[in-house]
Amino acid sequence: MAGGVALGAAAPAMGGALAPVSNIFLRLIKSIIAPLLFATLVYGIAGSGSVKTMGRIGGKAILYFEVVTTIALFLGLAAVNLTRPGDGMTLQAGGETGVPKAAVTLTSILEHTFPRSIVEAMAAGEVLQIVVFAFLFGAACVSIGDKARPVVDLCESLGEVMFRYTKFVMYLAPVGVFAAMAVTVATKGLGVLVGLGKLILTMYAAQLIFVTLVLGSVMMMFRIPLRRFLAAAREPFVIAFSTASSEAALPRALENMEKFGVPKHIVAFVLPTGYSFNLDGTTLYLSLASVFVAQAAGIPLSFGQQLLMMLTLMLTSKGVAGVPRAALVILAGTLSSFNLPMEGIAVLLGIDAVMDMCRTSVNVLGNCLATAVVARWEGISLEEQPAAQA
Repeated sequence: MAGGVALGAAAPAMGGALAPVSNIFLRLIKSIIAPLLFATLVYGIAGSGSVKTMGRIGGKAILYFEVVTTIALFLGLAAVNLTRPGDGMTLQAGGETGVPKAAVTLTSILEHTFPRSIVEAMAAGEVLQIVVFAFLFGAACVSIGDKARPVVDLCESLGEVMFRYTKFVMYLAPVGVFAAMAVTVATKGLGVLVGLGKLILTMYAAQLIFVTLVLGSVMMMFRIPLRRFLAAAREPFVIAFSTASSEAALPRALENMEKFGVPKHIVAFVLPTGYSFNLDGTTLYLSLASVFVAQAAGIPLSFGQQLLMMLTLMLTSKGVAGVPRAALVILAGTLSSFNLPMEGIAVLLGIDAVMDMCRTSVNVLGNCLATAVVARWEGISLEEQPAAQA
């Protein structure tokens, strides 16, 4: 990652030329997602032997997601009101954002959750639709019993093959990360790392507080082994940070959390579901960014208005998993709803690469922790087992 920054700054032309390398790595990663999710989730549900068990796990996961993301929203709100990074800025009218206004409604979110074609959902990388289909498919396997055994065995084998496929692709991770950082710095310039510094520092500080205080408290509450968890989550976190892609980190997160001791059916359900419902880093960013735009435009927002904005974000932030520039799409819709200047998007675009690295990595870390929390909630021990005596 450091090498990519250095190359992009010293030789922008050479750094920009590495875009195909970065794109190839990310395309290979995305090719893993659909078959791996389908196989592990179907086998996990069939292995649990009970749709009721999966329903209970799903209920616990959704409750946890809502509590933690709400805390993230209000932490972002507190941070932006405390530091006021938008004060003194003047938005330039007429900036072209390149981001569509989001028209997210409860109806559209519900409709978009259910696939009309599993092939289409897999091709488009619609994680939540794949989860819904795999859940129903796995439930059908459980309901017909032994007749589904060949299908379940096939999914078990497919999952193992995809984990080995992931291992092969991860040999390219250092090269892919190097290229991604080189391209970002070469195309955006080093200014992207220092521009709008107060907002960047506020964002990173708020995310750090969220990770240490909120997620740290959760780990203590559920007695999750800190050192082993950090060792399991480290690689997915670094991949997410350096590529700014949650999808790039998902295969390794699935594998590492299973090795950590979380049962396969919990990992396979909670982790991908969290990609739609547990975007801790993104929700914190959205609350911070929306109030920042109001500050930069000189528009005072009452506490009631800010509270209403948070309630809006709680709904709309759940509907954009897998959408490119998802945070900016949702932010555009929020600004439009509250009559705030859309030019704020143009200002934020300049530093979005740096912001995206932070919020994406916190999303991944929060979802890894969610699998461990649900496992402990289900009464599963995550302590390291002693080695068997010879």
